[in-house]
Amino acid sequence: MASSPGTDRPPLRRDAEANRRRILTAAREVFRERGTEASLSDIAAHAGLGLGTVYRRFSNKEELLDALFDDMIDTLVAATEEGLADPDPWHGLVTSLEKGCEIQAFDRGLREALLGAAAGPRRQAQVLTRITPIMGALIARAKEQGALRADIVPVDIPMIQLMVAAVTDRTGQPDLWRRYLRLLLDGLRAEPGAPSPLPEMAFGDAGFMNAIDDSIEREARERAPR
Repeated sequence: MASSPGTDRPPLRRDAEANRRRILTAAREVFRERGTEASLSDIAAHAGLGLGTVYRRFSNKEELLDALFDDMIDTLVAATEEGLADPDPWHGLVTSLEKGCEIQAFDRGLREALLGAAAGPRRQAQVLTRITPIMGALIARAKEQGALRADIVPVDIPMIQLMVAAVTDRTGQPDLWRRYLRLLLDGLRAEPGAPSPLPEMAFGDAGFMNAIDDSIEREARERAPR
């Protein structure tokens, strides 16, 4: 088994690597549901492993978050490269954007890791370093096609993804973000035509307000001193 790219660490034994992947899977699920306030003990319990096993693979929670973040960036890079290979530049840009929004909409822990006060700036810089050049090429192709408005810049895309992901945070509706991405895509077009059909709203005014109230209460509970 080869060592990880860019590191001098020796390859892990098969069982150690299996435990590492098991921990990462459990961490992704726990952070998705509870945010990055969840502890390594919580993750060990969810993985069905002892806490010592977790510490042998990751010395602290930030190291574990870094590993999850690396996996996420690999996924986003692959999605962006797939968009760049699409023969239709606009379709390639849209599918890449949809994939990025889907990842962020369903991964609360990822967003908290990206925006966190401590390691957040370093992780944001990592995203920009790896993805911006590919995204720049995607944007340039769509502009040359005449499909994308001329004033769009690469950093607009991750900003849109964060905006759309907030819909899931605030409403708890897993697919509602698609409606608002569709609205934003119409705004990205160089020459907007007929408006795109929107996915149906999952609830009415009362449901929306209840979802917002629930979101505010959840945040208050999570921020309360323990």
